[in-house]
Formats: sequence, C-alpha cells, structure tokens
Amino acid sequence: MTNLQASQTIDFHSDPYRDAYQRINGIVIEGEQQAYENFVQLSELLPEHQKELLRLAKMEAGHRKSFEACGRNLDVIPDLEFARQFFADLHQVFQAAADAKQVATCLVVQALVIECFAIAAYNEYLPVADDFAQKVTALVVKDEYSHLNFGEIWLKQSFEQVKDEIKRANQQVLPIVWKMLKRVEADMQTLGMVKMAVIDDFIGRYSETLSQIGFSTPEILRMSLAGL
Repeated sequence: MTNLQASQTIDFHSDPYRDAYQRINGIVIEGEQQAYENFVQLSELLPEHQKELLRLAKMEAGHRKSFEACGRNLDVIPDLEFARQFFADLHQVFQAAADAKQVATCLVVQALVIECFAIAAYNEYLPVADDFAQKVTALVVKDEYSHLNFGEIWLKQSFEQVKDEIKRANQQVLPIVWKMLKRVEADMQTLGMVKMAVIDDFIGRYSETLSQIGFSTPEILRMSLAGL
C-alpha cells in the first residue's frame, strides 16, 4: 500500500490508530527532549561552538512542544515511559561517550544517525499524517537538516583524527537503530508508514553524509548496512 492509499483509508480517531499513536508520539517527544539534552552536553564539550549548539538545542525543545501539541490535537496521551525505554540503549551510548569526552561518537549518535533517521521517518510520516501534524512535521524537518549539517561539517574538518572513532561508533549504533525500528514496525504500519521506505531513505541520506565527511564508497557500503 502506498502512502497516498494509506492516507485515504486512515481513521485518525480509531482505537487502533490512537493506541499506536500514543507510542509514536511519545517517541518523537522523548526523541526531541533527548536531542535537546544531547546538544546541551555537546555545547560543553565544544565550547568554541557553544552558541550554535545551544541554538540547535533550543530548536529541539521547540520541536518537543510542537509534537506535544500534535498529541493534544488527537486527544492522545503520549506513552513517555515506553519512549524512554525505546531510547535507553542509544542514550547509554551517547552518555558514555560524553563522559569519556569522545566528541566524534557523540556527533555520530546525535548529529548523524539520529538526525538522518528522524528526517527519514518524518518524510515517510508526512503524507499520511493528519492535517495538524502534517504542518508541524514539515516545519520540523526543515530544522533537522541544519542539525545534520553541523555534525557533518565538524567531522569532515576533523576527519583524519576521528575516522576510526566514527567507524567504531557506527558499528555500535546502527544495530541499535535497526532493533528500535523493528520494535515499532507494527505501530508505524498502523499509522500508514512503510518500514522499508524509512530504511531506504535513512541509508541513502546517511551514506551521502558519510561521503561528504570523507569515507570511500566501499567503506560507506559496509558502514551503512552494519547490523542490518
């Protein structure tokens, strides 16, 4: 079923949709909250970029409020406990890297993997969202590109020094992302989203980013499919 076909048959107020939406809405709210906290920590690790990173953090906090409004619009209470569990492994990787002052790993987690994944998921959700969420999500996607761009530029400038760390982080993080995606596959389907479309978009976007940073095509193929 295509996005267009799905959007024409979705009942945004049905019990199955609302049940799935409470988890997906919780995930995007918690995801934006963690992104806010991650960028604040990055501003402490990269004081020379503090102003820009705090600006990005503020944008993420705004996104959280916007997605909270999406839940209220459908009279759905987000399942934030599920969302915290959903992000637990990824959060642990970021926190361990921040504690060890491994900036490259932190940027791979937040500014590459999470942002590429968010853009891919939001783009797949847009055609099947309710009217209110569609407007909100379209604005959020525009912001996410600037977050991805910061990580890409910093890692490119430091490429020779952090190349091996990027590879290790990639090997650690991507299998976690695939597990996360599998966990909500049924909920995504209820919302009209297609899992493989999200994966394809993510891999294409992530691969292009790795190329811009400085990796070769063979390296990118191995990295972008890690753990899939």
